[in-house]
Order: sequence, then C-alpha cells, then structure tokens
Amino acid sequence: MPDFWAGCGWRLLRSNDDGQLVVTDDFLRHLLQRPELAPVPESCAAERALHEGLLAQPRQPVEPPRLAALADEDARSNYAVWLRFRERLLARPTLEGSYLQLFRGDVDVPPLLVHQLTQVLLRHILGENATPFQARAAEMLFRPQRISIQQDGPVMAADEETVERQALAASPGSLMDLLRQAGATPREAELDVLGEANAEQYWDRSDAHDLVVQLNHGQPALAALCEVLERWVWHFLGARVRVQPERAIDEDQWVWHVGLDAQATAVLNALYRGEDIDEAQGRRMLCLFRLEFADTNLVRPEVAGGPVYLAMAMDEASRLRLKPQNLLLNLPLARQN
Repeated sequence: MPDFWAGCGWRLLRSNDDGQLVVTDDFLRHLLQRPELAPVPESCAAERALHEGLLAQPRQPVEPPRLAALADEDARSNYAVWLRFRERLLARPTLEGSYLQLFRGDVDVPPLLVHQLTQVLLRHILGENATPFQARAAEMLFRPQRISIQQDGPVMAADEETVERQALAASPGSLMDLLRQAGATPREAELDVLGEANAEQYWDRSDAHDLVVQLNHGQPALAALCEVLERWVWHFLGARVRVQPERAIDEDQWVWHVGLDAQATAVLNALYRGEDIDEAQGRRMLCLFRLEFADTNLVRPEVAGGPVYLAMAMDEASRLRLKPQNLLLNLPLARQN
C-alpha cells in the first residue's frame, strides 16, 4: 500500500512496545516548521534566534523575557501557543495519553493543532493496511466537511477547505453550485467522487483532500467510517466494538448515547429527555449508528447488553465537524482510562 498523509509527521514519531506513539525531537521540529512559526523576511533577530534555537534543542525552556523580546506581537502570541502545546504533548509518556488529557478540563489548544494530532494518531491506527475508503473516511475526523444533500438523492461530503478554495478559483459559479456539482457524476463534478473505479487514485491525492464521498446507507464510505471508529476505540480504550449504521433508535434499548459532534449531541440529549426538536434540526441529522461491545464486562452494568447510539449531524451552514474525542471520553466503560 502506498504511503498517505505524508506531510502529517507520523513517520517522525516512535512507537513503544505497547504500540503507542512517543514524541520525538524531530516531531517537535516538524511542528516548528508550521507557517505560523517559520520566520519571514520581516522577522526580527530575536525571533530568528528563537526559532533556530528551538530547532537545535526543541525541548529547551523559553523564559518570558526571551519571548517578550520578539518585536512582532503575532509572533509572540504564536510562540506562546506553541510552547503551551509542547507542554501538553510532553505531559504524558505517550502521544495518546497527552491527546486524551487535552480534553479533560478546559481545552487551551487551538483546533488546528488538535486536528493535526488527530490526523497523526489516525495515520498510526490505520497503519499499512488501510483501504482508500477508510483513509478518506478518517479525514472526516480531523478535517471539517461541507455537506450537500439532494432531494431524495445522495448525501455528499467534501472537504470544506478544498470546497472553499475551488469556489474562489471557479468562474462563474457560487459555492452552493460547487456543492451541488459534488453530487453529480465524477466526470461532471468539479470535485471527483471516490468510488470503486477510482479508489486507487486516493493514495496519490491523499494530501490534496479533494475527493468527495457519499454517506448514504449502503455506501462504502459510510461502512469505512464505522470501521475507522471501531479501530479508534480499540487503540485508545482496548475495547472491541462493532459500529454499524442504524435507521432508528429502539426506545426500549435506549440507555446511552454519544453525539459525534456538537449538533448531534444537542439533538440526542433533547430527544432522550423527551423534548421536541424542530424540523430544521431533524433535517440536519446525517446518520445514526449503533455501537455494541464485544465484551460486556467492560461496560457499566446498566448499559451491558444494550447498544450505545451514536449520531452525526451538520450545522446550519451544512458543515460537519466531527469530534472523535467524544467517543473516547463518553463511552459507558466500567473503568475510565
């Protein structure tokens, strides 16, 4: 299988005997090369010296006076964020442990950096035997998607950043025109739809994030997303689960649920409390899932033997912003990691 997401930095990390990732100096150097930190022609001498010093010794302490010496206010702010992020990365022996710790309490790391960690971890979890559909489905866990729904037709997910970039470059045509085209046949669309015929193209295009997927029941991308979620839970929590799309919630079995994003969480919570949701909220629900544990001894007694319902939903602007950490923090385990 060809490599994919080559730019994420996964190959700069080290795997320990338990198969978890350990932060290396080279990975810290990789993060220092982000455009928010890389010096520009206007950078002052103090900023250049700080960047060069950190590249040489990525774990060295940076005292407040050294940071205050940077002439540019944005540079001072960016380095303060990076240093706090470095502290969070090194707070636990493994990247997995540090990742989980990010969400316990107030999250003080920008979403951009959280997404980068999520991508690295997913690249590790998928390993060397991922399918193109699994890799593209995994992108949904760290890159916001723009959703296009045609009446009685396909539900299409396109990378939001790619859609916006294409829309700005296209002439004429609006953003919504581009989204509607994403539901057309690959030959007619501005963005190609990933299918069995062109699946192998994914490997050469993985860093472009320019392939659209269909999320209707029975489609390979939705099945692949379920498989990615299963592997995500196993890697972090050591629990074998089965995730599959579901049509409706069995009220008699509804004991526990987890929203995979803020929109779905709000809807599931309201329905569980017996509250009505408005028609617009209902239309924004994209998929319901059923998660079942292979070993019910891992689950709280009141949930054991029953399913955990999952859901994902887009917001008012047709954006899907999944939060895979919700699965790690909110499943009804008898013991919490």
